[in-house]
This record gives sequence, structure tokens and C-alpha cells, in this order.
Amino acid sequence: MTINIRELRKRIELDGAESTVKHLTEALKQGDLKPDDFSIRDLAESFIPGGLSQIEQMEVSDSTWLTENVAIPFVNTVGAVIDTKIKEAYNHETFAVSKLVRTVPTRLNGEKIHTFGAVADDVLTVTAGSLYKSADLHADYIETPSTTKHGVIIPVTKEAVFFDQTHHLLERAAEIGELLAMNKERRILDMVLGITNTYKQNGVTRDTYNAGGTSQPWKNLLANNELLNWESIETAEDVFGEMVDPITNTPILIEPNAVLVMPPKRHIAHRLFYASSVSYEDGATASTIRNPFAKYRLVSSRLAFQRLKTQQGVTNPEKIWFIGNFRKAFAYMENWGITVTRSTPGDDADFTRDIVVRFKASERGVPAVIDPRYVVKCTG
Repeated sequence: MTINIRELRKRIELDGAESTVKHLTEALKQGDLKPDDFSIRDLAESFIPGGLSQIEQMEVSDSTWLTENVAIPFVNTVGAVIDTKIKEAYNHETFAVSKLVRTVPTRLNGEKIHTFGAVADDVLTVTAGSLYKSADLHADYIETPSTTKHGVIIPVTKEAVFFDQTHHLLERAAEIGELLAMNKERRILDMVLGITNTYKQNGVTRDTYNAGGTSQPWKNLLANNELLNWESIETAEDVFGEMVDPITNTPILIEPNAVLVMPPKRHIAHRLFYASSVSYEDGATASTIRNPFAKYRLVSSRLAFQRLKTQQGVTNPEKIWFIGNFRKAFAYMENWGITVTRSTPGDDADFTRDIVVRFKASERGVPAVIDPRYVVKCTG
């Protein structure tokens, strides 16, 4: 639904420019309007006083035609359109692994997170009139990496308004959103895949995945367990039963709920995890039950497949898969999410480069391993 310029002008006359901007912005947020419904030239003609006559009578060589008469409502509306387009691309379902981990808002540039001290079962019992014991912070801690900022500026030139290059502007906005999302997805994937190892406990950096043994504090790397059948899943699930708390040495109650596979294995994974029922045969006896693995969320990532090949040199990356509770194992420590801000009209870029306004898209954060015991990596 393309916005009718006559109706837009009429609404501005009746409700005022500020109220119209709020209405259009809200419609974009609710999805009632799409960025492609707008024309930046129509917006300029409608919101800028005398905009129609100025645009029709101007010459391209006149570099002051818009910057001297620019209206804040016009700039804000264009900003809302670009903001929506960037975030649509940034939040696209293609970047599925970013949604597997939890986002933790933080005001710090790297954190030291202490664990709670161990509380024995007998201490939990409180007799009448007795004091409750306190679960104090323990001396053990983990450190998250320093956050990094990523962003790009999108300029809106005089030519973009004059020639109504809305389509090209929106394409650029979508590319920026995708670029920032891809950057975040890649950094998170490198952490999940074990390409980067940032788990730092008590000042010691350790690999995310370990095969076990006396020198390794946990086992979550399982060799020779390619995803082939139900037994592959059961073998991986059994590893969680051996996980113990590093402080109390008591079993950790881990409920795996998600699986990450490579694209060549996605059809096998669909058959295993999304089958409605499972049949078992024991000699002459056969039985059918509801699929016990249907609880899992299944994610496949082409980027993960490529990163394993290019960054780790894995010969058969299709044989690698992951299972566990990714939200408890990993986090994205976020100072701020994707944010779009604008420049002030009339700055130096107006005169030197014919830029009407600039929009800056940025985000700041870092992937962090919180507790690697909650995810098991399986190889073929």
C-alpha cells in the first residue's frame, strides 16, 4: 500500500506535522505500513514548507535548496522508515544461532561474575526459631570479554530526494541491517562452534569443549558420534548425566532443549526430531511410542558449516553437531542493541557533500561463554 501524497498533505493540514509523524511511526512499528510504502520525495514535498514548488523549480546545481528549508518532521519520518528497514533485516530469521543464546543487558565493558557458595542439604533445613543460612557469593568467578562496537552511517543525499531514489536507499538500509546481523551471527557462531575460546574461570582461559580426563574439568566433546539415528542422540544425552558442579561436586540438572546441525544433516535431523512417533523392535515384539525427542528445537546453519571449513579446516563439517541448553551455556553481553540515530540537519556535510541528513546504525556487545557444561559437541 503506497501512501497517497494528497491524503498525507491533508492529514498534515488537519492534525499537524508532529502528530502525523507519530502516526506514521506507530504504523511502521505495528506493521500496518511498510518502508516500501513510502517515497522520500513525496515526504519532502508534504512536510517541507513550499517543498513541492522548491523541488519542481530547483536545479541540481543548487546545493542549498533543501538544507535551508529542511523540516524536522520530514527528517524524523525518513528516519523511522530507515530504522524499520534496518531492523527488519537485522532481526531476520536467517540469523538463527543469535537467537539460540540469551541476551544479557550490561553497562560494563566486560564483567566478573561470581557464583554462589555451596549450600549443603542439611543446611537447608531450618528448625523453629533458628536462623536461615545465607547463600553468599563464592570466591569462584568467570570473566566475560570486553564488548566491541559495530556500526555504519547511511547518508541521504540531495539527489536521493530529487530523483526519488527511495528504493536504492531502502536497499542500502537493508544491506546495513544484514551486515550488522551477519557480523554478530559470525561472532556468536565462532564462540558456539569452539573456534574462539573465551571461557575464563578464576583467571584461567579454557577451551569451551573438552574430551574429559584428569587434566580437564569437564567432558562435553564426544568423538565418533555422528548424527545417524536415535542412538546418536541418546549417547549425547548421556554425557549430561555425568556433569557435576565444579564447586559442590554434585550433579548438574541439565535439560537439553536445542540442537544445532549442519545443512547436509538437516533432513536426517528432521526425521529424527520431528517424527510424530518412534517404533522399537525387540525380536518378535514391536512397540510404537510418541517421539521422545520432539521437545528439541532444531537449528541448521550454513554459516556454521562454512566457518568450520574455513576457520578450523574441518574436512567433514557435516558430521559435527551440538546439543544442549544454549541459553544457559552462552550469552551475548549487550551494552545496546541495534540503534538508529540521525545527524543534525545543516551540518558541514550539507554544504560540502550535498547530504541532507545521515543516519547511524550501531550495536555494542560481545559473545560470552557462561557455562560450557550445558552444551555437548559431537564429531564424526
